[in-house]
Amino acid sequence: MRISGLIFSTCILALLAGCSSNGERTDVQVEETADVLYNRAAKALDDGEYIAATRDFEEVERQHPYSKWATQAQLMAAYAYFEGERYDEAVMSLDRFIELHPGSSDIDYAYYLKALCYYRQISGVERDQGMSQDALTAFESLIRRFPDSRYTRDATLKRDLVVDHLAGKEMEIGRYYLERNHLNAAINRFKSVIEKYQTTSHTAEALHRLVEIYVTLGLQNEATQVAAVLGYNYPGSSWYERSYALLDPQQRQLVEDERGLVERSIESLLRPE
Repeated sequence: MRISGLIFSTCILALLAGCSSNGERTDVQVEETADVLYNRAAKALDDGEYIAATRDFEEVERQHPYSKWATQAQLMAAYAYFEGERYDEAVMSLDRFIELHPGSSDIDYAYYLKALCYYRQISGVERDQGMSQDALTAFESLIRRFPDSRYTRDATLKRDLVVDHLAGKEMEIGRYYLERNHLNAAINRFKSVIEKYQTTSHTAEALHRLVEIYVTLGLQNEATQVAAVLGYNYPGSSWYERSYALLDPQQRQLVEDERGLVERSIESLLRPE
C-alpha cells in the first residue's frame, strides 16, 4: 500500500509540473514576458511556422491582455492564420479585432486583410461565386470607410477584378442557357451583366448575345436597339461586327444613322421584362 501511494503521488506531481510520465512536454503554457512571446512568434512567422506563430501571438494577449504588445499581437495572429491559409480562423480573428479596436491605427489593414482572406479563395467561374461576393463586399467596405488608406488603391484594383469575375460567371450561365435554347433565362443573365457589371470586359459580348437572341426570336426592333447601343459604345469591337452582320439592310441603316436611337435603346434595354 505504501508503494502504491508513492506511485500515485509521483503521478500527481508530474501532472502538476506539466510533464507526462515519460518526460514529454504537455500543453501547459509557461508564463513568459510579453516581449519574449511576441518576438518568438515573430521569428516563427518569418520562418513560415504559422501554427507556432499564432499560438505565441495569442499567448501574448492571453497572458498580458493589458500590455502594449497585446493589440498588435491580436492582429499578427490573424495575419499568421492568413499566411497559413487558415482563412476562417483569420476572418474570425479580424472580426474580433475590428469589434474591439475600431479606433486602432491599423483598423484599415484589418479590413483589407479580411477582404484578402475571401479574395484568395475565389475559384473559377464554373464554381459557386459566394466567396467572390464576400470579397466584393469586404473590399467595398474598406473603400467606403477608408478612401484615403494606403490599402485602398490595391483594394480598388482587386474589387474591379472581382466584379469582372462575377460578370464572367453571369456570362457563363447565360451561354449555358443559350446553348440549350432557354432564351428567356439567357436574356435575363445577359441583361444582368449590362445592368450590374457594365464597366467590365464582358459587356460587349452580353450586348451581342442579346442581339443574337432577338434576331432568333424575330424581334427586329429590339435587335436594332441593342445593336445601336453596342455600336455606340464598342464601334470597333468584333462583337459589334458580328451583331452588325446579323441585321438586315434597313436595321443597319437605322443603327448607323439614328444616334438618338441609342438613348431610347438603353432605357428599353434596362426596363424590367
